[in-house]
Amino acid sequence: MALLPPDHPERQALADEVHARPPEPVSAPLRATHVAVLVDADLREQERAHLERLFARADVTAPAAGVTQLSAQLGAVRLKWERHGEFSSYTFFVSGVGDEAQPFAEPACALLPAGWLQALPGHTMMAAHALVLPAPEQAPDTALLARHFRGPVVGGAIGGGAGFAFTDFRIQDDACTRFLLFDRSFTPAQTGRMLQRLFEIEAYRMMALLALPIARRQSPRILAIERALAELTDGIARDDGREEALLHELTRLAAEVESGLAASQFRFGACRAYSELVRTRISELRETRLPGTQTIEEFMERRFTPAVATCITVSQRLHDLSERVAQASGLLATRVGIARERQNQALLASMDRRAKLQLRLQQTVEGLSVAAIVYYAAGLVAYLAKGAKAARFPVDPDLAVAIAVPVLAVLVYSAIRRARRRMGGSEPAGPHLH
Repeated sequence: MALLPPDHPERQALADEVHARPPEPVSAPLRATHVAVLVDADLREQERAHLERLFARADVTAPAAGVTQLSAQLGAVRLKWERHGEFSSYTFFVSGVGDEAQPFAEPACALLPAGWLQALPGHTMMAAHALVLPAPEQAPDTALLARHFRGPVVGGAIGGGAGFAFTDFRIQDDACTRFLLFDRSFTPAQTGRMLQRLFEIEAYRMMALLALPIARRQSPRILAIERALAELTDGIARDDGREEALLHELTRLAAEVESGLAASQFRFGACRAYSELVRTRISELRETRLPGTQTIEEFMERRFTPAVATCITVSQRLHDLSERVAQASGLLATRVGIARERQNQALLASMDRRAKLQLRLQQTVEGLSVAAIVYYAAGLVAYLAKGAKAARFPVDPDLAVAIAVPVLAVLVYSAIRRARRRMGGSEPAGPHLH
């Protein structure tokens, strides 16, 4: 009998999220290989098919469709696969160290079917080999570490002194980075967590630094836009009548800035997220300094943090530049609007003058029209008077015309005035031109 309301469709998935990607319990001695592959969305099905071929060769049941993580024993190799947002990670575990003189010469991935790892869809972003060994009685010395690393080694005690971790963060001749983990008193779960954190530090570091080439390409472009914007702002301040040309140039700069933002902001945002994950994973190591050895945290603060700061600075400069261009565009648009308002006012004044001239011309034409109409009407009166005289009526044509002219003039003028008043009253009211 159900005691609760119906579940939210995502309840189970959200509850399982905190249990996602658990570390693989491991014990020393152990070899591990971790590979992070950047995979486009359209290659995900190929990735799944490639995994299924590996499972088929090992005669192991393939994972169900839709899974984003799995762990399986494939003969002597244990595989842990995880699908992340942009990349997929593969971790291979093999017990033992192989050749004790050169343990990194026989990595865990060497036991995979020939060519399978190389044929993975996507591009390798990070690859690392790790050795998990029982810790010596004393902290590992320089001579021991020099056998495995060719550059300055960083690391120290981790897990509150329960083990040691070392690396040089260099890509070796086999195209992989190396990690050395010594187990003093770790449980298998702790060993798995520490190993996973070391791999994730390097993987997230590389993913974060994908933004660095973009930042380097954007920096000269931003500098050129800033200089052009300064010149345009100078032009706005001079008020030299080039508003339309300046506005066109500002529009071009705005489009260029927005193009830069659209092309880089996802990568810069990912850089911030991945760098935060790197800092979190380093803090989870709970490092303790060893004499003469730089810790991983110190190394990242000096080498990784400045690169991230460069990316964040370039991103902020782009945003600031977008705001400055928008402000300059608004200022110039206001200037152009004021100039156009002045032009409109001048145009209205010119139309007012022309209207007055047209009125005067119309009045002149009306006067001439009255004279013309009276002239023609007087002619008609003359014809009528002459006709009446011919009919023996006592009419003097010249006298009749002389009397009719002023009467006709008054009548015609009055008629024109009334017609003009009627036309003026029937027109809709409009703006008064001063």
